This record gives sequence, structure tokens and C-alpha cells, in this order.
Amino acid sequence: MTNHELRLAEPGDRKFAEHIQREAISFLRRHFSFAIPKPVERAPIEDLLLVASGQGHRQVCACTILKAVQIINHMAGRELLFRLPVSDRDLFHLVEEKVYRVVGTMLSEGFPITEFIGGRKNLDSTYTKLLSKPEATAAALYDKLRFRIVTRTRADVLPVLLYLTEQLFPFNYVVPKQSTNTIFHFGSLCAQDPHLAALAARFQGPQEDSVAPSDNRFSAPTYRVIQFVTDVPVRVPPHLMELAPPGSENLGPIVYVLCEFQVLDAESEAANETGDASHDRYKQRQRTAVFRRLRRGVGHG
Repeated sequence: MTNHELRLAEPGDRKFAEHIQREAISFLRRHFSFAIPKPVERAPIEDLLLVASGQGHRQVCACTILKAVQIINHMAGRELLFRLPVSDRDLFHLVEEKVYRVVGTMLSEGFPITEFIGGRKNLDSTYTKLLSKPEATAAALYDKLRFRIVTRTRADVLPVLLYLTEQLFPFNYVVPKQSTNTIFHFGSLCAQDPHLAALAARFQGPQEDSVAPSDNRFSAPTYRVIQFVTDVPVRVPPHLMELAPPGSENLGPIVYVLCEFQVLDAESEAANETGDASHDRYKQRQRTAVFRRLRRGVGHG
């Protein structure tokens, strides 16, 4: 539960986990008449995870309950964030503390990270980005808080990503259709690894045999990065939880904050900073599009 920020050894967190589990089971029975065996219904959340890794009807029931638990937990965190009188600045500080702590642990454990940068998008960059995309609104801006990790070699990228999903955020909170992979040929990568090759037939979705192009029209075709947006769970400190209005007791102690992550290797990083893929060229293309739009309208952006 580390990446979810839940501490089931603490009575308050245990009570919250039991509450959302009961809510999930109640929902499934109310709307779908879902038949749930008593041993599965009464299982603690840790045992439910074990049942979900098995087979048969109980495994299906456990997986279904856990899916509903995930949705209810996520919505509870969103509701708590809405209720708390906390600024973006304070929230970003909590996220930065968590990310710096996790990356600091990675460095102390010997992960081959050559560069780590965290930052908040300034207002001018925010205005420019929104103006560069005719369909964009402030609500759809995902990179107000962003982090960049550069590894020593390309082979180090995947272990870093695995560690992040185990310690920093659950992989299922990565925002769909907001990810870019222009580093790896996923199909070829799986074929070359005996362990992944054995699992490839069970993967969901298509496995591309080529690098997928970025959907950012200002990125150069040669730009290489793994980039994604995820909802990072953050534990609210007790002094801030005291500010929650009455009725927030069943919402738990965790909120979710959208962040952008970029992970790439040092060779790709060096190549990105030359020629058409450089950040300066990227910003130039973006500013040119904004200038055209401001002067001539949306159709010329």
C-alpha cells in the first residue's frame, strides 16, 4: 500500500479501508445483484489482494470488488481535495516533498540517475501553452507540476519506472491518452526479454513494433522521451486535516495531485538538446503558432 499512501497498521487508515470496501460491496449488490461469497466479503483488504491473484469465481469477485474500491477511494480523495481550504502552492509543496524523498532514496540505493529536475510551470509558460492549443482549457493543463529523471543508460529507464510505480504512485492512476513513448519499440523490447516474451500474449491492447510519434505538434520527430501524467497520492498532514469541514470523516487522509513525469536516458537527453529537437526550437515553434493565432485566428494556429 506504499504507493497509495495507506498505512493499514494505523487505526484511522484501517477504518477508512474497511469503509470503502463495504461501500464497494454494497454498490455491487445494489446495482448489479453481484453474488459475493461470505469469505470474500469478510476478507481484509490484504487477503482480498491474495484472492484476486488466484483463480475461479472468488478471484473474479475479489478483482471486481478491488476495482470498485479503487474508484471509490480515488473519488474520496478528489472530494477531500475539493473540501480542504488548501492552495495549489501548498499542495505542490507536499508533492515535491514526496517526490524528492522517493528520488533521494533511489539515489541512496544506487539507482543510476544522472539528473533529476523538478519544477512548476510559470504563468507565462502556462498562458503560452493554453494559447497554442485551440481546444485547451486551464482544467486540461496537466504539467503545472513536473519532474524529469535522466538515467545513465537506456536499460536503466524501465527499472526506474518500475520503482516509481511501486513507491510513488500506482500505475493505474496514470492518466489515459496522456502518455508518450518515443524511446522504446515496445513489441521488440518484449520479444528480446525472455520474461516479457512469455507474458506478451496476455498483454492488453496492441503492442507496437515501432516508436509511437508524439501527439505534441511542436515536438520534433527526433525527440525521444517517456512522458506521462499521473495522479500522485499525497497524505494530508494532520494540521491540514483539521481544516476539513464536518462530514469529511469518511474521505480518508489522502488527496491526489496531477503531475507530469519525463524519464529518459543520458544519450537521448544529449540528442534532444541538439538541432530541431532542442527545447529552444520547441519553444520557438510554439510561440510562432501562438503569434499566428493571435494575429489571424484559430484556423492559422
